[in-house]
Amino acid sequence: MKRFKIQNSRFKIVGFLSLCCTAALLLYCSSVSAELTINTNHDHISIDFFYNGSAVSVSGLSDAGTDLIIKIAAQDGHEMLKQKGKAAGLLWMNMGTLKFEHAPNLYFIYSTKKVDDILSQEERDKYVIGYPALSKHIEIAPVSSDEERSKWFGEFIRYKEESKLYASSSEQIKTTNGNKRQKYYIKTDWPYQAPPGEYLVTVYAVKDKKIIEKAETKVFVEQVGIIKMLSGMAANNGAMYGIISIVVALGAGFGVGMVFRKGGGAH
Repeated sequence: MKRFKIQNSRFKIVGFLSLCCTAALLLYCSSVSAELTINTNHDHISIDFFYNGSAVSVSGLSDAGTDLIIKIAAQDGHEMLKQKGKAAGLLWMNMGTLKFEHAPNLYFIYSTKKVDDILSQEERDKYVIGYPALSKHIEIAPVSSDEERSKWFGEFIRYKEESKLYASSSEQIKTTNGNKRQKYYIKTDWPYQAPPGEYLVTVYAVKDKKIIEKAETKVFVEQVGIIKMLSGMAANNGAMYGIISIVVALGAGFGVGMVFRKGGGAH
């Protein structure tokens, strides 16, 4: 009987300790997950007939004293660009096709300070933060040397930046310090060139040149209305789409002609 009571007491003690450990672990996990938060003003962008881009703001809370990096990126994709050069040293023409693998169609990086100053190279490469890290991530072919690869990656970045699809800047994130916490906020233009799809928004909390925490949310871009109908028609019924395009073009030409007639013609 005594042995049974002793074992029963042991089971109670072990059960109590297990319960305490579980509760402590849950409290710890909840406190950690609450350290960094992220919100966007738009998690769904609709492309309709009058769409000309949008604006997306990212905000949240983080520990005071931490630097922040915000990355907005599309999923890795595949792109092919024409390689131009001079034929016989005289005429500019297409000399071939360059393939870019694992290249996100959209890539924005914002930070409270210069990324190179607050994050180690190892961390930048691990999380693909910044153009140098992106250069290592993207595969380019065909290239014959590192110098040629670097050249074409630079041209790719320039093309993307001119298309408003790539951007990298620092000191644009606004922060407001509170009691052990800070609010952060940034507003960025969403380019109309960004195609429909799912985009990942990630905020990284940085301390001692390492990422100590991250939080994520998504922005979904979708065609709606007549734009969605025409896009589907172009993909699934090319003949009908072509007929409608011709009719629209003829109608537009007729309308312009009527305007000029009413105005007495060109002088």
